[in-house]
Amino acid sequence: MAADCEAWLNANPVEIGDLSDSFVSGEEDNGGFIIANKNINNEINGNWVASSSNSIHEARLKAKAKRRLRKNSSRDSGRGDSLSDNGDVVRGTSVAPTSPKSKLLDRKSRLGKGRGLPKKGGAGGKGVWGRSGEVYEPEAVDERDPNYDEDQENCVYETVVPPLDERDFEKTVTPIVQEYFEHGDTNEVAELLAELNLGPMRSVVPSLAVALALEAKASHRELTSRLLADLCGPVLSHGDMEKSFDKLLRELPDLVLDTPGAAQLVGQFIARAVSDQILSKTYIEGYKGKVDCEYARAALDRAAVLLKMSMGGLRIDSQWGTGGGQQPVIQLIKEMNLLLKEYILSGDSKEAERCLRDLEVPHFHHEFAYEAIVMVLESNGEKTFKMVLQLLKSLSVSSIITVDQMRRGYQRVYMDIAEINIDVPRAYFILEQFVDKSFSMGIIDVKLRDLCPCRGRKRYVSEGDGGVVKLESY
Repeated sequence: MAADCEAWLNANPVEIGDLSDSFVSGEEDNGGFIIANKNINNEINGNWVASSSNSIHEARLKAKAKRRLRKNSSRDSGRGDSLSDNGDVVRGTSVAPTSPKSKLLDRKSRLGKGRGLPKKGGAGGKGVWGRSGEVYEPEAVDERDPNYDEDQENCVYETVVPPLDERDFEKTVTPIVQEYFEHGDTNEVAELLAELNLGPMRSVVPSLAVALALEAKASHRELTSRLLADLCGPVLSHGDMEKSFDKLLRELPDLVLDTPGAAQLVGQFIARAVSDQILSKTYIEGYKGKVDCEYARAALDRAAVLLKMSMGGLRIDSQWGTGGGQQPVIQLIKEMNLLLKEYILSGDSKEAERCLRDLEVPHFHHEFAYEAIVMVLESNGEKTFKMVLQLLKSLSVSSIITVDQMRRGYQRVYMDIAEINIDVPRAYFILEQFVDKSFSMGIIDVKLRDLCPCRGRKRYVSEGDGGVVKLESY
């Protein structure tokens, strides 16, 4: 390009003043320049053409405007600058950027190509699967694909759960049974076991549940009997039940080490299973003359005795009892009254403590204190008075009945003493004596003693008092 310019200058000599900075000097009119007409050659699009000095000046202005536009386009691409056909810079509407982050998140093209729409129609970007609401159809298998395998078209994919071995079985099933002792929902246990691939360990589920129940409370044994009855059929078969109880009879020597009464308890489980039709009626007869273990023989004898008693009217389905909050309140009150009557007849406070503890209702022990005091108020002799005091003292010292439960029992008697007095005229007098004795023995505190109600009585005084009727307490 420089060689071409030098050749042109040699062919067309120009004065030095014309090539100086004053080349474009002249009268300035509205931002334009008036230049003298001179016939010189010019280059347009690589072709040498003859033009006037005005054409050269216009070309330089256009080049300068283009350079300015390129420089500003990278700095402010949103201003919309452009060139007209005459080379004038046309200023578009200047749009101030809202924030630097808006430019970073703007998905429009910066190259000036396309229609200015988001890339991929708004479905592109990192972590984007496609447009919202777009549904993908299954792709047709290409048989010309080098990885194509015709055997894959007939494959059926399923989730395979490996069977549990003995170690994993205990770790998995034991928490399920222990949680069942808390909530008592057999359906949940059945659903959890159905999700497991028990395999050959299926017949071990009843024996594991019974082994855990042997070390638990009577209410948990009742829950275990219900669980076995509900699992038989949907989850476990009758054959699994028989195998499980066979395993229990073989393991009785080891179970007795941890639970001394395991033989009797297993016999009760067998009798309950026969009563619930989990085991066949000929299950016990099949062991006659074939048992060498004394513990297994004791368990089978216990089961046979209970089944014979059931024919006489004994309900085996209630042999474990119903402990805790699952038992109706009326039934609990009846059992507490029976417990008190048995204690009055036998005088065995230890047995009374054990029976009260077996009810598993520590939140309802205030009812026991209430019923005991009412029994004293309704009795006629001193024997019941003294025995109930000794029993309440024993239960208070052993903390079987807490201070709060004892206080609530006494307060309930205070509230109902007016109604009790209708049937027992001396109820106020007996209650005052009983409360004083309870305070002296340390069963209640002084505040509870002072709350004891006293019945006022009418007393006519002597004539010196004016014959006024005065209220007085005992």
